[in-house]
Amino acid sequence: MPTLTEHLVNLTTVPSYSEATQHPFLIAAGDGTLLSDRLALWLSQDRIYAAHAYPAFIGALITSIPWDSSHPVGSPGEQRNQHILSVLVFCLQNIVQEVNFFRDTAAKWDLPIDGWKERKGTRDYTAEMARISKDGILTDGLIFLWAMERVYLDAWTFVRNQLKANGQDMNSAVGSFAANWGGPDMINFVNTLTKLIDGLEFQPGTDAWRRAEDIWTRVVELEVDFWPMPGEEISQRISPK
Repeated sequence: MPTLTEHLVNLTTVPSYSEATQHPFLIAAGDGTLLSDRLALWLSQDRIYAAHAYPAFIGALITSIPWDSSHPVGSPGEQRNQHILSVLVFCLQNIVQEVNFFRDTAAKWDLPIDGWKERKGTRDYTAEMARISKDGILTDGLIFLWAMERVYLDAWTFVRNQLKANGQDMNSAVGSFAANWGGPDMINFVNTLTKLIDGLEFQPGTDAWRRAEDIWTRVVELEVDFWPMPGEEISQRISPK
């Protein structure tokens, strides 16, 4: 019987999972035809997600950990909560490094991350992060976290594979992103989250299982809309005064 995460990745969704992980933006990134201004627009939006929404999201999940003073040291409940805390603290530490990575990569490859409007796809994504983290159901938030990271891993693994297949130079801005989010560190991180989610031992047909399906479907939808489309590098630019 498949685990929850295996079930979700193979779940039929509208839009489809491939639309999120093989979006036209990602195809262009992988074949070397992505405009630098469109890449800069995307980076500006991902920075909003990472620098502003993600820390608040993780912080809210930390406050939702169900600490219980009746749990003895070493008890299953205490160990589970401590493990969740360690994973979430790692998320916070990692996102600080990610934001610095955005800044440094943007500077290296001359990608302006200022001067862009916030896209509707970005606003929708960060609003959903805020909503689900503030509902107070920790497991829902953890599934949302895993789903975000899993989609990102698969999306940038697709780009990384396409870069190599097309003979594109990995020493580029896109190559840097593909190596960062499609490499071993990201794989290990997602594997940690996967084990955490599957360890919840949700049973098919339960309310928790159905909520997980809804969360996964929503994340796929949000990811599809997060990738900029052709022309947005013009329409989303803030006009100079």
